[in-house]
Amino acid sequence: MDLKESKTNIGVIGVGHLGSLHAKMLAEISSANFVGVFDVEEQKRNEIATKYNIRAFSSVENLLQNVQAVTIAANTRFHFEIAKLALEKEIHCFIEKPITTTPNEAEDLIALAKKNNCKIQVGHIERFNPALLAMEQYNIAPMFIEAHRLAQFTSRGTDVAVVLDLMIHDIDIILSLVKSRVAQIDANGVAVVSDSVDIANARIKFENGCVANVTASRISQQKMRKMRMFQHDAYISVNFSENTAEVFRLVDDNFPIEKRMMKLGAIDSGKVKRNIIFEQPEIPNINPLKVELEEFVKSIQENTEPKVTAEEGKQALIVASEILLRIEEQKFVMS
Repeated sequence: MDLKESKTNIGVIGVGHLGSLHAKMLAEISSANFVGVFDVEEQKRNEIATKYNIRAFSSVENLLQNVQAVTIAANTRFHFEIAKLALEKEIHCFIEKPITTTPNEAEDLIALAKKNNCKIQVGHIERFNPALLAMEQYNIAPMFIEAHRLAQFTSRGTDVAVVLDLMIHDIDIILSLVKSRVAQIDANGVAVVSDSVDIANARIKFENGCVANVTASRISQQKMRKMRMFQHDAYISVNFSENTAEVFRLVDDNFPIEKRMMKLGAIDSGKVKRNIIFEQPEIPNINPLKVELEEFVKSIQENTEPKVTAEEGKQALIVASEILLRIEEQKFVMS
């Protein structure tokens, strides 16, 4: 049997900055047969096609006739239209975040994927950040979260508010960690250099008592992507930019101290003596984009649930949309 017959035929729709990275990774993934690309700009699609010795398709429809799956990295406002067309042809979809522009559109895609037995994975790449993956060994149950995602200004991404461009990464992570429903959202934001909100802060309260304070800005002088989590017996800090993590936690006195741990002190009060330890977990050496695309292909070939489902993408979008609504309400009150 030809080796390519055991692979998943896949193409990329939209080869701007992010889509070109998709193309680079798909060319390296052994389980994928990278067929070709489409972009509305002929020069872009031809450049990528030449670089990776694949086809440059003149339309989305032509590409869809030759693949089993696509990654959609086009402008956010086209996600729904493109994904709907693909799913109607029973083609699996990897959709960059945010999944769509509205939760209702996301719900329609979920229903269509279920009807046609298709996979949808949403490109919340920070779920595959090595520093966050290193946290999987711990029992994370945060009661207070503080997240900062700050970036220097670039025109790329300004077609949507910073809440949908940057903050949604942290919203998705927080929703995956806090096993509780959102109870209340307060938010404020300002459009500074674009027509949409460029800096925003949201306070998300959950039914279990957890509170998340989330800030995102695309007009900062320095880049920051950091999340701090506080919970019973532990403080956890994850730096998404530097791929590092730090954990301070309480352990029983007989807990074995390993080489990546440091004992900081002891607490003698209470019934059981406990120690305060500091550790820096070992961070896996991976490329997050490559891993998430590999997982998408794997979910198709093994008929398993994608790592970041369309439902999870929808829930993140619901919270992000609520934050934008609260910001609009604040602007109305201030005026």
